[in-house]
Amino acid sequence: MKKNKNMTNYGYCCINMQLRKQKPSVTTNRSMIKRTFEAKGPDYASELIVQNVRDLREIIKWNEQNGIKLYRLSSDIMPWMSEYNISDLKDFRIIRTILEDCGDLAREYGQRLTFHPGPFDVLASLNENVVTKSIADLNKHGEIMDLMGLPRTPYAAINIHVNTTQGGKEEAMQRFVDNFHLLDASVRTRLVVENDDKQKQYAVEDLYQGIFSKINIPITFDYHHHWCHPGELTQEEALKMASTTWPKGTKQLCHYSSCKQIHEDASVMARAHADYIYEHINTFGLNLDIELEAKAKELAVQKYVKQFASQLV
Repeated sequence: MKKNKNMTNYGYCCINMQLRKQKPSVTTNRSMIKRTFEAKGPDYASELIVQNVRDLREIIKWNEQNGIKLYRLSSDIMPWMSEYNISDLKDFRIIRTILEDCGDLAREYGQRLTFHPGPFDVLASLNENVVTKSIADLNKHGEIMDLMGLPRTPYAAINIHVNTTQGGKEEAMQRFVDNFHLLDASVRTRLVVENDDKQKQYAVEDLYQGIFSKINIPITFDYHHHWCHPGELTQEEALKMASTTWPKGTKQLCHYSSCKQIHEDASVMARAHADYIYEHINTFGLNLDIELEAKAKELAVQKYVKQFASQLV
């Protein structure tokens, strides 16, 4: 698998299927339901986090051994992290040391690590409580990246959606812009925004005009989302518009998934992601980092690279 920084890299998200099946399982997704957290509290969360970050180190090593240079961190690495201060955890010194080691390894191996917090983070919400919780959660993601020593640039991207059209798209994007300034620097310097797959939400040109032009944060181009909701641009036009938002020296980040409805299960909605990638990804001559949002995770990366080896640039 390619290791040239001037060539497109293909990565996967959060779960390593092969390592998870090992005994003991290697995973960064140990979590708990709310009732368990209420009963056992941050001390139990701390114990799970130690296991998660230790296994993150193993995943980073596995990625290096298998030539994978792009990996999305799981937000579950710190379960219920909105409910405590990371530095107050009983195992914080151990957690910090291991995260520092993970960051050192990522730099040594030339691996790019990113986050994609979930849909509950809505900076543009009309509900002040939702905005407050979103800011707190995003700040925790920034803190984790700081603990790893990752750069405060979009290279260590924290990727989110606008996630609402309340009050109209223009008004929602303006609230996103306004609330962006309330985030910690650890997030503001890394935040990127992604186009949507629903017709009433945000195409690349919406984000360019309503967000990038105002606060200069890059746009993550999602190929499948564009296929579902192209707006007024072709795939090439949208990808290249997004490319202009990335700062010089930082590789453009993209997402790709095949349509499950077309390739695997005709009964599901068109927005559903397939297990694998079934078509060659057209980069239109750009130098990209592409997270494959395929359900088969690293298996999909390995299959794609093998299948399309002769066409990869």
